[in-house]
Amino acid sequence: MGTSSDTRLIDGPDHAPATVLLAHGAGAPMDSPFMAAIAGGLAAAGWRVVRFEFGYMARMRETGRRQGPERMPVLQEAFRQQVRLETGESPQRPLFIGGKSMGGRVASLLVDELAASDGVRGCLCLGYPFHPPGKPLQLRTQHLAALRTPTLILQGERDTFGRREEVETYSLSPAVQVLWIPSGDHSFKPTRSSGLSEAENWAAAAAWGDGFVRGVLGG
Repeated sequence: MGTSSDTRLIDGPDHAPATVLLAHGAGAPMDSPFMAAIAGGLAAAGWRVVRFEFGYMARMRETGRRQGPERMPVLQEAFRQQVRLETGESPQRPLFIGGKSMGGRVASLLVDELAASDGVRGCLCLGYPFHPPGKPLQLRTQHLAALRTPTLILQGERDTFGRREEVETYSLSPAVQVLWIPSGDHSFKPTRSSGLSEAENWAAAAAWGDGFVRGVLGG
């Protein structure tokens, strides 16, 4: 673990060639085992990884009382503020944004805007919520068809928010790449019969995220 504050965790070298700014999902905080594994894997590959919490999650941490996420405009503005903080501190360091589930969705809704205003280079979505579980017609894909900024979605093959057989029928922008976590659920946990472990799938996700960042920077 690197440095920390009330609402941010930072891993990886201080002089890394790029920063990856990650937001958590709707129900678990920035220091969940999933978020820690992805951040640790990316940091071990040489990137500076910043995790942050939205206001509602920070309040849950303080009070111990569960509450739902704020409305999307509030979440988006919180993400913008984190981007401004990063670009203000290190204006020359390339910045990638992303997150787990809801956090990745917020990032993907902002990435074209932030690419234009703040030079954000790409977006990394970890288990994208293509639709609510059991509601495959309530798609959250309209903006994904028009994205211009490089975006990588890492998705479990059996994710109830968008299984492989569903997602492969969607119209996505050429800027969006989807890679499949074998037998993974929404948090990439595989079935016992797959012979894979959760830790192996998390490590694979971090490795693919590393390859994505390197590819964008080298392109």
